[in-house]
Amino acid sequence: MSVAPPVCQLLQRQPTNRYDEWIHVALPRDAAQALEGACSCWVTDITIAETLSSRHQHVHLGIEPPESFPQGALLYWPKSHALGIWWLETLCHWLPEGTPIEIVGEHHGGIKRVPKVLAAAELPCSRVDNARRCSLFATTASPHVQLTQGWGEYQVGNIRLASHPGVFANGRLDAGTEILLDQLVPIFDKKEPNTALDAGCGDGIISVWLALRGIDVSALDADAFAVEATRRSLALNGVSGDVEIHDMLSGIDRKFDVIVSNPPFHQAQDIDYGPARRLIRDAVRCLMPKGQLFIVANAFLPYRAPLEEVFRQVNVLVDNGRYRVYQASQPKPIR
Repeated sequence: MSVAPPVCQLLQRQPTNRYDEWIHVALPRDAAQALEGACSCWVTDITIAETLSSRHQHVHLGIEPPESFPQGALLYWPKSHALGIWWLETLCHWLPEGTPIEIVGEHHGGIKRVPKVLAAAELPCSRVDNARRCSLFATTASPHVQLTQGWGEYQVGNIRLASHPGVFANGRLDAGTEILLDQLVPIFDKKEPNTALDAGCGDGIISVWLALRGIDVSALDADAFAVEATRRSLALNGVSGDVEIHDMLSGIDRKFDVIVSNPPFHQAQDIDYGPARRLIRDAVRCLMPKGQLFIVANAFLPYRAPLEEVFRQVNVLVDNGRYRVYQASQPKPIR
């Protein structure tokens, strides 16, 4: 039997049924896997939503609030401090004034900064509990909170991009993505693909780059913030694309000339090969017969072997010691 994560151990110390009519907000994956009892939850990541649904929780997925009000909200403070501030402000504006809000998190995850955040927002703050190197704070909702954390924009060359706390490479161009796009230029100059899928789209830099070349673009990401960021980025540049929330290629039934990706490999503090390996496995199903998969990855990540399992041709376009860009083609028949 697995041990519950520290945050859940702290919550288990609270009175029985304390959160029965509350909504659990922004749960991390380990807490979602350990959550007990029938609860209402609000998350933005489809993989976490599916975990909660499999445990028979009532799940609201997305960045817009649920329609009905709970008796209280339990916010799991995220690793991104700015994202935590966004969640706090959003809850204060959504919930009726005076609704209890409690905030829980691990000390190494930034929960100790919450009292200062509440003081800056002129919200009450009391410590409910402190154990397992975690803390639990209490406050109440107020519609007057203005912490100015949320959507922004930034420029990369001639491309304007929407940004939001918690979205990959928020406010900057990721070095791996830059190398990937540099490698695509000479390839696409020789033969422009008609259709492309940006898998794990983040703020939409790859999608916009593709769309500006006249390519029919589709994009997906597991997180609702990234989906909205990509939609906004496409609009900022006067181009369009089909952007949806998906766990990599799960549920995708269309085929593309190319799939381009800078796939995630972090889960909290751990390395998680799952998303990239699912992408590689399912790309065969979602590529045209002459389609190609382009992936950029940190050089230490072992992706060549899984690529060679499903593609006849695998090339390394660049390896600078930090990043590798893979080009895979000639998908093998699906067994």
